[in-house]
Amino acid sequence: MPPTETHARLSGDLLVARKAQDKPAILLLGTILAEVKERVRVIENEEKREVADSDVIDVLRKAIKRRRESAEQYDKAARPELAQRERDEITAIERYLPAAVDPEVIRGAVREAIAGGLTAVGPVMGRVLGRFKGQVEGSVVNAIVREELARNA
Repeated sequence: MPPTETHARLSGDLLVARKAQDKPAILLLGTILAEVKERVRVIENEEKREVADSDVIDVLRKAIKRRRESAEQYDKAARPELAQRERDEITAIERYLPAAVDPEVIRGAVREAIAGGLTAVGPVMGRVLGRFKGQVEGSVVNAIVREELARNA
């Protein structure tokens, strides 16, 4: 697999972290790259298609989501030091994500989809997420879709 841009950045940063003996960064980037490698294996062997940068971005978004959930659990368990470590990892991973799409641009796409006759959350989400693949989190789109559908109801 020729590495995607994001995959190459992750690999390069892992090499830099190893040279600097930055153990937390080595652990984080090594874990992320292992997840990326597994996703690449699935795509190439089972889905039989080329790996795109959006596939690597999806892995990063899932890693962020897992860490957010972990931080929530640590907060509930009164373990603020572990919750903070998860939040620090989220911040580190977010550096590899593309710039976020402006919520007003998303809102415009949602209104366009609703004007096109879609009236349920699922179909609107499908159309909008397809347009902004890898650039926006589903939870953000979901909140905007629900607001706009409520406004139009």
